[in-house]
Amino acid sequence: MIPFNSPMSVPLLLLILILSSGCVHRIEVNPRSTSPASTTIPHSLQLTVSALALEGADHRPGIIFLEWPTHDLSQAIIRYAQQRGTFRSVSPGSADWRLHITSKLALTSRQGRYHYHLRLQGEMSQEEPPVKTYVAEHTVAGSMVRWVAASDRDPIEAALQLALDDLFSRIEADRALYVGRAERSSS
Repeated sequence: MIPFNSPMSVPLLLLILILSSGCVHRIEVNPRSTSPASTTIPHSLQLTVSALALEGADHRPGIIFLEWPTHDLSQAIIRYAQQRGTFRSVSPGSADWRLHITSKLALTSRQGRYHYHLRLQGEMSQEEPPVKTYVAEHTVAGSMVRWVAASDRDPIEAALQLALDDLFSRIEADRALYVGRAERSSS
């Protein structure tokens, strides 16, 4: 026990106040497609997103003071897919094709800066098992400190945008697979 008249009592009390104040960075992102789809797949897409896995420094679960609701991540990805135009339509409801995305965000600290590594895994299917699985990973350097929500949000949004550009470019490159398979299953 540290006595109140100790030189350590003030910093310790300040630390306790900061930790108990609930300073959580609630993340909301709005990634934009850097370019329209290179080709359009003339089918509808059901897009679902699993809960985000968070990993902090030293491979510990969670990232202290960061909250990124699954609903926001899901809505951000749906808006991105609608804007990009890879599929005729995109929604969380039933459709010709299903894309299920799982994601993991890892935060590391190196070279005096925080680095945000985002991994997206997308499984395309009409029925089980998946027709094809795509993985897109990107790391973006953030600030040296995480004092405000923007210090987390901005690099996370940039990493998500890069990963989505990569993921949807790969899906577009496989257009023949999705157009041909959908036509065969409907006949």
